[in-house]
Amino acid sequence: MSDLYAGYRRLRFDRPHPRVLRITIDNPGKMNSIDEVMHPEMVRVWHDISGDDSVACVILTGAGDAFCVGGNFDMVQEMVDNFDVRMKNLREARDVVYNMINCTKPIISAVRGPAVGGGLVCALLADISIVARTAKLIDGHTRIGLACGDHAAIIWPILCGMARAKYHLLMCNTITGEEAERIGLVSLAVDDAELDAKALQVATQLAEGPPTAIRLTKYTMNHWLRMAGPIFDASLAFEFHAFTGPELREGIAAVKERRKPVFPTHSAF
Repeated sequence: MSDLYAGYRRLRFDRPHPRVLRITIDNPGKMNSIDEVMHPEMVRVWHDISGDDSVACVILTGAGDAFCVGGNFDMVQEMVDNFDVRMKNLREARDVVYNMINCTKPIISAVRGPAVGGGLVCALLADISIVARTAKLIDGHTRIGLACGDHAAIIWPILCGMARAKYHLLMCNTITGEEAERIGLVSLAVDDAELDAKALQVATQLAEGPPTAIRLTKYTMNHWLRMAGPIFDASLAFEFHAFTGPELREGIAAVKERRKPVFPTHSAF
């Protein structure tokens, strides 16, 4: 493995095929939740991959029985309390999205178990998303009192249509992998036992295909997402503005206390 990837602490790397780099999100004992170490790693890894001539295709997956359950509450609390931390994480959240869009190599996500919040970003922004039928996809923002940011505004309406995107993002219901395939939110759903093999099969075909044609096709298709950039930027700004408000504080408290949240009955907006 190249020294290029030696400094990562929350991402593990291996080569299931000479031209395929597999990234495993790994935060042991925490369902691969995103912390202050992982977040910047998820920003820079796509630049490293773009510059690595030995890589033709990427598989992104999670260790164990989870893909990634999103940001942990310690990091969320820091963003509530500290303006500088909040702005740093806003920049990183923006850069994860744009760096995946602009990564020159095709990215395949292989998703089992829960993919929540920031974890769902990486699952759905992959060029090809392959999920286990029993996977659990949860955006989760409005459930805890945040405006829907991260990635949803830039890609959900394109993937599954505006009507379904609004329904799921406003309701924050859990979507199984099987349902996600049915509504067009993911590329493919497979039986859990077949997930890794299917992801490698697709990655191998891409890695052994014409690299320039594949990369230019990805670049061209992603202009749909680049056109939605101002929509995404606004959604991210609204999300992080909500870190200063009462709804998120109540949402976090309710989760920690295992109770139903009691949100304000009115909004000044």
